[in-house]
Amino acid sequence: MRPWRITTALLGVGLLCAPAFAAGQAGAGGQAASEAQNYGQAAPPVENYQQYQNNVIPNPGTVNYVEGAVYLDGQPLGRNAVGSTQMAAGQVLQTHEGKAEILLNPGIYLRVNDHSTVKMISPYITPTQIAILRGQASVEVDQLLKQNVVQILDHGVTTQLVKAGYYEFNANDGRAMVFKGQAEVEYAPGKWAEIKGDHEMTLQQGVKENEAKFRPDPREDLLMQWSKLRSQYLAEANEQMAPEFYGPGFYPGWYWDPWMWDYTFIGAGPFYSPFGWGFYPLGWDGWGGFYGGFYGRGFGGLHGGFGGFHGGIGGGFHGGGRG
Repeated sequence: MRPWRITTALLGVGLLCAPAFAAGQAGAGGQAASEAQNYGQAAPPVENYQQYQNNVIPNPGTVNYVEGAVYLDGQPLGRNAVGSTQMAAGQVLQTHEGKAEILLNPGIYLRVNDHSTVKMISPYITPTQIAILRGQASVEVDQLLKQNVVQILDHGVTTQLVKAGYYEFNANDGRAMVFKGQAEVEYAPGKWAEIKGDHEMTLQQGVKENEAKFRPDPREDLLMQWSKLRSQYLAEANEQMAPEFYGPGFYPGWYWDPWMWDYTFIGAGPFYSPFGWGFYPLGWDGWGGFYGGFYGRGFGGLHGGFGGFHGGIGGGFHGGGRG
């Protein structure tokens, strides 16, 4: 067992965030250890973003997007919840005819499908653990550092994401699907099985299931289609925001886009989402993608379309990379 794995036996323990992750995120910045404490703070009220800019760090569990009927512990969430509401340990988010996007570690998004329920287990930068109780959820992993411990619980089984990629979990039938990337499943205490890209596994406690190869049908997977669209919007937000912040003193992390009304991730260098969208500074002209045309080749026409925003951003709201 690798030393950075967190096993099922630890899930009931209240674990604090580790400064090692923060140091890895900030690199030579040297401020990460002292600033890691900010991960315990709630995001500011929506109307106070400018006042709080550069001071508050969005935690794992921050609500980044909602549409339709979405509830946190039975209370409805609307547009004002975006960026200012954070799931605490033990809280339950439920969708009816609606969807939600939740920030996990910097560069990692959890997306909750219609008629689904998730429960926050550990809202820390390491470990980050969330349970899928009902319905479906996906995880887009644009960046995963070796210090990250990101785990999804489903049917009482822990699945750890170990590579950047795109993942789906279905609590209705207990399936974990790895479209791109790699995951490891703890089917029994201390015993792990691997799921490679293009493979899925049925999750059962105490049973080592064999992974099975699959070929997704994007026309039928509505959660994948929505995740791809959200990823595209976040790449647009990245395109808007990155030129304002990339330079001396820059910290990778979450940055608030007041026009698209969500956080986007700005990393330390060029990279792609698992859907093929290029993130700054490469731009979007014909880069990447997998599974052919569905996952996208970028859309260069939008590259220039948002140029007018670049000069208008006087500040911004950034966080995760500094903590």
